[in-house]
Amino acid sequence: MSIKPEKKQELIKKHATSPKDTGSPEVQVAILTERIYNLTEHMKTNKKDMGSRRGLLNMVANRRSLLNYIKKNDPKRYEALIEALGLRR
Repeated sequence: MSIKPEKKQELIKKHATSPKDTGSPEVQVAILTERIYNLTEHMKTNKKDMGSRRGLLNMVANRRSLLNYIKKNDPKRYEALIEALGLRR
């Protein structure tokens, strides 16, 4: 459900806006997307795990609000991000 530190560093490098950037909305969305993907795979085999389901829904809502923030402030960054992450919208 969580992601490996190597994968997290790779995502940070790929989506960072500056060399020391670790908390920009793009990086947060990329990390949340990876965690959502991992938790979705977990939920496919553990259908009755309601605690994880609640966490998954919270992560999806958090990602949605971050995406709305990016879209409001810079639509071109938003389009590039959803294209890079392969999100539907």
